[in-house]
Amino acid sequence: QVRLQESGPGLVKPSQTLSLTCSVSNGSITTSYYYWTWIRQPPGKGLEWMGAIGYDGSTYYSPSLESHTSISRDTSKNQFSLQLSSVTPEDTAVYYCARGAPSDSDYVLYDYWGQGTQVTVSS
Repeated sequence: QVRLQESGPGLVKPSQTLSLTCSVSNGSITTSYYYWTWIRQPPGKGLEWMGAIGYDGSTYYSPSLESHTSISRDTSKNQFSLQLSSVTPEDTAVYYCARGAPSDSDYVLYDYWGQGTQVTVSS
């Protein structure tokens, strides 16, 4: 079945850009009508939806993160990526990529997840 795997540096310095890539197997990121999503969980806190890129390349961002978040994709590699600029220690979290699958209603079900990758922001 569909597999997602995060990759990227585990340590980023404050003010730098956090960059992660999600590699997708056994499923195309261009298949209607899925949303390829980044979600994070800071230590001791809940899950935070960051943003997503749709099957058609459209992007969506959390209002609190939009100013320094960019999600892109490489369809030839079946990958999508996250860039988070000007990071601070508060951006330390486990970062997940996931597939958002529309239901018969207006709900989105995250049916496949990567294992998550720890990113620490520290000088």
